[in-house]
Amino acid sequence: MLRRLALRDFVIVRELELDFAAGFSVLTGETGAGKSILIDALQLALGARGDAGVVREGAARAEVSAEFDAAGDALAAWLAEAGFEPGEAGDPLILRRTIDAQGKSRAWINGGTATVAQLRELGEHLLDIHGQHAWQGLTRADAVRALLDDYAGLDTTALAAAHANWRAAREALERARHQQADLDRERERLAWQIGELDKLAPAEGEWPELEAEHRRLSHAQAIIDALQAAIDAASEADDSAESRCAQAIDALEAVVEHDAALAEPLDVLRSAQAQLQDAAHTLVSRLRHGELDPDRLAELDARLGAWMSLARRFRRPPEELPALLSQWRDELAQVDAATDLAALERTLAAARSAYDREAQAATRARRAAAPKLAAAVSAAMQQLGMAGGRFEVALEPLPEPQRSGMEAVEFRVAGHAGSTPRALAKVASGGELSRIALAIAVTTSEFENQQGHGAATLIFDEIDAGVGGTVADTVGALMRRLGRDRQVLAVTHLPQVAACADHHFVVAKASSGGRTESSVKPVEGPVRVAELARMLGGDAGGGTSLAHAQALLAAAAPPEAPGTKRKQRA
Repeated sequence: MLRRLALRDFVIVRELELDFAAGFSVLTGETGAGKSILIDALQLALGARGDAGVVREGAARAEVSAEFDAAGDALAAWLAEAGFEPGEAGDPLILRRTIDAQGKSRAWINGGTATVAQLRELGEHLLDIHGQHAWQGLTRADAVRALLDDYAGLDTTALAAAHANWRAAREALERARHQQADLDRERERLAWQIGELDKLAPAEGEWPELEAEHRRLSHAQAIIDALQAAIDAASEADDSAESRCAQAIDALEAVVEHDAALAEPLDVLRSAQAQLQDAAHTLVSRLRHGELDPDRLAELDARLGAWMSLARRFRRPPEELPALLSQWRDELAQVDAATDLAALERTLAAARSAYDREAQAATRARRAAAPKLAAAVSAAMQQLGMAGGRFEVALEPLPEPQRSGMEAVEFRVAGHAGSTPRALAKVASGGELSRIALAIAVTTSEFENQQGHGAATLIFDEIDAGVGGTVADTVGALMRRLGRDRQVLAVTHLPQVAACADHHFVVAKASSGGRTESSVKPVEGPVRVAELARMLGGDAGGGTSLAHAQALLAAAAPPEAPGTKRKQRA
């Protein structure tokens, strides 16, 4: 439920704060006073498009803040999933949005930065707005179908996914049929390339190993000569490093007992002698395994040559050949799948079968809900001055599967008894269209409330345009009835509707200092009576108009329960 709305520098509103309560509230005022500004502000707070034009002339930025009750598991789950702080029980949900004079927009949810898309998504849980041209939406096929689906409690997510799978399967089959020759040539090319690489069978990591072994064998003689020279110098020659080190050790050992300071260099020499012996042992072992192997060298030459030849042919570095072979095998598998028409046809048939199951379930749900919706709207039409009128929900088969199902939904209406129902778009009377839209809005809103879903706040923005006389009384009574279970806010020009409200706000516009500003104030008592008198079109201060206004309020007052005392409404 909407608790509070605060505006600052929004269009022609300098600063405004309004508190709202449960029940039915109306906004009235002179034509052009800005009654719809509050609705526009709410829509902006809930993610509607906004630009620099909403900033009051001369101000740096416009700011809108809306506070709602945050009750409800679905709302708490959405906030948690989106990463916003849900707050403690009883804490309000606060939405805030600013737009500066350059058109830059910023938004917050409970103090956390939000995107406009998140505001829009959250708004679906909070508000349901019916505009003065709501009937226009009822002429669009997608809007009509969505309304029936909501009434039927039908979720078409799985149906849309099945349709997407079917279309993808159909396109894959058609593409394969049209490109069969090209795919066959591609398959031959890939098979030949894979065959050439398979002859080599390059293994991952083999190339650097081949290069290292080839370098060693191609320099085997130089390595052997170097090993022998190193062994001689280290240990085997008469004046080798090891023998000279031994001489130094012998010389120091003979005198170390006379000079303790010689012990440390003596230990270093002994360590060096041991390291020389270890190095010599390793070199000798390596020399034993370092024989020349011309056959292995020739084998390596051939293997490396084959790698280089294929690398040049396919214009890739030799080390990339194993990955290239794997890539071509994957591509060949894809081509094989694309050229397997029988498999593609089986996939298409399975996708169509899955779609048909979802579509048939949607059709059954719509067929069950359509007559119920039609009967409920027809009943509401009788109360709105369309006695004998009839509302129908027609399901027309579609020639081709659609993501929404296998039928189009059309609303048809007969304005009076004996007339043939026609498509809603062909109903000529604007008054009739408004009343039908109102009947649908009332019917679907009451249904949503019974089912425990739908927005907690309903807003009607001059949806009663074109309505008058006794029908206006019924419109007010319907909105008041809705207000028993939901918060209802209506912008209206009808005094009969305004008289039925639990709360009444008046929008006024005034000029000061060369600027025009709009204000909104709650009214009650004599001020409310005077506003109703103004709406009646007579002299607002005249006795007759005031008496008429008081009579309207008295007639619109809800019936009292036996034994209760009447509460003052104005």
